Amino acid sequence: MLPRRRRLVFALATAMLLPAGARAQAPRAELILYKDAACGCCGKWAEHMARNGFRVVSHDVVDLARIKASQRVPEALGSCHTAIVAGYTIEGHVPADAVRRLLSEKPAGIIGLAVPGMPQGSPGMESPTPQRYQVIAFDAKGAQRVYDRR
Repeated sequence: MLPRRRRLVFALATAMLLPAGARAQAPRAELILYKDAACGCCGKWAEHMARNGFRVVSHDVVDLARIKASQRVPEALGSCHTAIVAGYTIEGHVPADAVRRLLSEKPAGIIGLAVPGMPQGSPGMESPTPQRYQVIAFDAKGAQRVYDRR
């Protein structure tokens, strides 16, 4: 009876440990961030993304307009930094959960998400008086639609 009980305890202990070990081994999505070296809120947004499971690789650049143009970010959606993750462009202070949703859903035709401007209360722009803002999805031709509201 004792060996059977030990096998049961061992099996239960192993089963309890496997999910935690599997999560620890899951690769983190790499997010390439392009920003101005002097921008503090960009660094705070990078910290938000890292806290939420992304591996952030940051590059300070002088010509952000060139990066935005190469990633086909519509001019009206511009913000202070541009990032690339899994082939998608992330413009501005987009919340990590919206990026994870994009990576999970992979909506047809969408090449990126943007939070235009620098709204108070968005990640990296924390404020005691947050404002409402929208996360905008855009396609390669510049068409836009609201992806999320905050």
